[in-house]
Parts: sequence; C-alpha cells; structure tokens
Amino acid sequence: MPKNPRMVFWQGNEACAYGAIRAGCRFYGGYPITPSSEIAETMARELPKVGGVFIQMEDEIASAASIIGASLAGVKSMTATSGPGFSLMQEAIGYAIMTETPTVFVNAMRSGPSTGMPTKPAQGDIMQTRWGTHGDHAIIVLYPSTVEEVYRYTIKAFNLAEEYRTPVILLMDEVLAHMHENFYLPPDNEIEIIERMSSKELEDEEIFVPFSETEYAGNLPPSLVEMGKAKFHVSGLVHDESGFPMATTETAEKLIRRLVNKIKLHIDKISEVEEFMTEDAESIIIAYGSVARSAKEAVLMAREDGIKIGLIRPITIWPIPIDKMRKRLSTVQNVLVAEMNLGQYASEVSKLVKRGTKIKLLSRVGGELIAPHEILNELNSMLLEGIDF
Repeated sequence: MPKNPRMVFWQGNEACAYGAIRAGCRFYGGYPITPSSEIAETMARELPKVGGVFIQMEDEIASAASIIGASLAGVKSMTATSGPGFSLMQEAIGYAIMTETPTVFVNAMRSGPSTGMPTKPAQGDIMQTRWGTHGDHAIIVLYPSTVEEVYRYTIKAFNLAEEYRTPVILLMDEVLAHMHENFYLPPDNEIEIIERMSSKELEDEEIFVPFSETEYAGNLPPSLVEMGKAKFHVSGLVHDESGFPMATTETAEKLIRRLVNKIKLHIDKISEVEEFMTEDAESIIIAYGSVARSAKEAVLMAREDGIKIGLIRPITIWPIPIDKMRKRLSTVQNVLVAEMNLGQYASEVSKLVKRGTKIKLLSRVGGELIAPHEILNELNSMLLEGIDF
C-alpha cells in the first residue's frame, strides 16, 4: 500500500480495498465475480504487506462463513461480491446478525435477476440488502457516490460494524466500482478508527459475557474481543447472554427486540443524508449512488433555468434516515425519485411525504445509467402534468 500519499488516482474497487486495510481489515475471504473482482485482486496483493491474510474460497457461501469465523477470532474481516454471490450469502448474513459478529459485506451491484448482465450497472439489490435474510432484523447499509466516498465509507462501515456488533453492507454499482477518480487521502487525524478490544485488556478473573446488554450504551452489547482467555459460546439459535441456546419465549422476545433496537434507537447517529440546494427548493429529486451524480448535475441545469430544485441523497440507505428526509420533504410539493430499479426506494419515500405531495418514479433496468437531461426532462414533465406515483 502506498505510504503517505497526498493524492491518489484509484478505481472505486481499489479505494474500497485500501479503505478496508486502513480501517484495520486483516482477513479477506472471497470469490471473484464481476464487477467486484478488483477488490479481491487488490486485497490479495496488499493484505500480506500489512500482516493480513487473503484466501480465495471455493464459493460465496464459504466466503461469508470464513469472514464470520475470522471476526469471531478477533480479526476485522471483509468479503466482496455482486448480485448472484450476494444472494448466496444471505443465510450467513443472518447468522452474523444473530451472533452479533462485526463483518463488512461489499456488494457491487450489476443487472439481474440471475446472471443478468455482469458488466452493466443496476440498483436492483436495495430491498435485498434490507430483507434478504429471513426473520425480523435490522441492518446497516451504506452507499457512496464517489471514489473518495468509497474510501471513507468503507472505513465507516468497519467502524459501524464494531460499534454496533453487526454486519454492515457497503453498496456500489458497476459504474462506481470501475470508475477512476483522483482525490486527496484524508490525513490520519481526520480518520476515526474503532479498534477491536484485545483480550489482554480483560482481567484474569473477568468473565466475558458477549451478548449482554450494556445499560449505558442503549441496547448495545460489549465490544467483541479476541479469542484466548475470552473464549465464549456462539450459536445462531436463540441464546442467553452467555451465548448458549435458550429457546424460551422470554429469551427470544428480549434478544430479537434488542438486536433490532440497538440499530433502531440510534438511527440519528448512524444515518447520513446529503442535501444539495434544498434550502429554497420547491421540488426535490431523490437519488443515490451513481444516479445521484446525474441528479446533482440535473439540479445545476435546472437552477440555470430558474427552476428551484434540490437533491436529497441518502448515503445510509438502511436504516432509512426517516426524520431527516421527512423534514425536508414536508416543505415541497413535488418529489422525483430516480433509481436503476423498478422503484424499490421510491416505495419507501412515498411513506415519508405529506398528503397531497406529488411523487413520481424515474426508473431504469436496462443496464444504462440515467443521464442528467433525462432526470431534468422527467421533472419538467412532472411539474407540467402533475403525475402521481
């Protein structure tokens, strides 16, 4: 890994790998798949240089299982994949949620379903990231829009995984994954790294109870520690605070509600949303990922024509930043949601607008990015015709 560079010129996938290493990732278990393969290639080359381990697993199921095992053994771990592989990882993601194992799953989205179009961009996995694994659960999903943000939010993904003891999903799309951009690396004093607590910090007589609720932290469990004298039991079954199976109604109610509440009660702290020229906006565009880049240009084009339009860009896709988005959406009459799927996020946005607000979807599933002029044309049509979602 380059030492103390001031400016870098990286691909999105490279920025993800370097961000993971900067965050302290020391194990990568993965299987190559377009358009995420460069993440594995970069990790295979760079991880050994910092004392880390890269293993190409036999498939995506094994990849997901390997990073959970590595994390439970005390090492920050990550895998990366795309749609078909992400589908195979869902059971393991559920296991990581139930066992409160900090891990990072990267999904560079491509067109689907099934094999789809491996080299074309899409945003069709938005709902899968939220509800892909079974049962009631909460999840944290981040979706940057620039290569620099890929670097920063990969680091944040690891921090959130450690703080909330949960798997975190970092989304990209094929455009962002393969795009090259130059940016200045943030200095160390601007980067927060949440380190894994060492078992050496435990007193010899101290018993580590990994699934207890720490009262001061609001439903959060204690920080995960290395194996060693901090040995503990892990089970995907409903379990008590020590980790041993305890399939009673009371235990299940307490555990599952805590797993959800430890994220739900901290939405304001977890969630991030960018607002662009929304202060006087009469209409709002909502877009995320690569589409948000087109939407931002559409806003600038509209402003040149005297049309008061703003952009809301959710960076934290899940949990949805409800209060932050609802407050701004309550001030406008027109909302256009642009996304490369058939309306997976638009359906959620429709729940946040006030009665009488016109909301329209601009969708694309053909494997092409939505252009700025298409967004602007759709919004102009909406302003003239007043089409409801």
